[in-house]
Amino acid sequence: MRPSMALSLAIHYLDREFAPAPKVRAFQRALAVAEDLGDAALADRSAAGTLTDLDGVGPSTARVIAEALAGIDDGYLADLAQRSRVPVGAGGPVLERLRGDCHCHTDWSDGGAPLRAMAETAAALGHEWVAITDHSARLTVAHGLDEGRLRRQMEEIARLNAEMAPFRILTGMEVDILEDGSLDLSDDLLAELDVVVASVHSKLRMPSAEMTPRMVAAIANPNTDILGHCTNRKVVGGGRPPSAFDAEIVFAACAQFDKAVEINCRPERQDPPEELLTLAVQWGCKVSVDTDAHATGQLEWQPYGADKAVRCDVPVDDIINTWPVDALLEWTGNRSRN
Repeated sequence: MRPSMALSLAIHYLDREFAPAPKVRAFQRALAVAEDLGDAALADRSAAGTLTDLDGVGPSTARVIAEALAGIDDGYLADLAQRSRVPVGAGGPVLERLRGDCHCHTDWSDGGAPLRAMAETAAALGHEWVAITDHSARLTVAHGLDEGRLRRQMEEIARLNAEMAPFRILTGMEVDILEDGSLDLSDDLLAELDVVVASVHSKLRMPSAEMTPRMVAAIANPNTDILGHCTNRKVVGGGRPPSAFDAEIVFAACAQFDKAVEINCRPERQDPPEELLTLAVQWGCKVSVDTDAHATGQLEWQPYGADKAVRCDVPVDDIINTWPVDALLEWTGNRSRN
């Protein structure tokens, strides 16, 4: 295996295990060095024991390079591949039906991989389609897209679709729900997108009496398809408490307006908690099992959500990303369904 391929795989596995960002960046720097120097120069360095003299190559990345050059297949990379595997849990019956992912990010906003890489990885995982849902402009910390940049991204998606058919890349956005419940993009452009995920990213501690109508207004917007990470909680690291809202009212609105509730598969979110997902199922809400991936390895996180879907008795036919792309687009394209 070429050193650059080994380092690329290591980055994928590190992202899959949700490794700390500095560690991922260290491997990305080493990959840039490897691609710049070439295999012959790396082999000379490896033989001389001077790989770590290179700026951007540390002990771990040097080991991956050396083992790749030596043809060692049971070393650092194999160990990383094994320990980063995502357990299937109880989610098998859902996983075998999933056809795509309705929520992922690219380096157009705060993702770590190009659009092409995300699409090619989704296809390699067996998906039939993937929705690209980068952040909207309001989320400046995530380099959100304004309308001009979104249209340029849509043009890139059209070019890639012509190249990658029959695999399909869907246009989309994770659009911010503003404080008054409106969405952070014009209605005209939202209507052009294949998939719209509406999420709260600001004023997370708003009182329930204000947050509930804010969320309901976004759900009632004809252009909304999916309510993203509804509680906004984080359950690892320092954590973040869930936002306060009347879940009965919010899920009743999702059912009334025929919008999907997202099962966000990110390990630090695990959103919604099981008791709320069960409530959404009781209200008859559709569901979307989404990775919210910001890197290629994170596209493999769907087992986390599939496991939760099975444990909470989500009907598989109500999971929108088990649908063929034409059925999904018929549903999202019916903006008058509410």
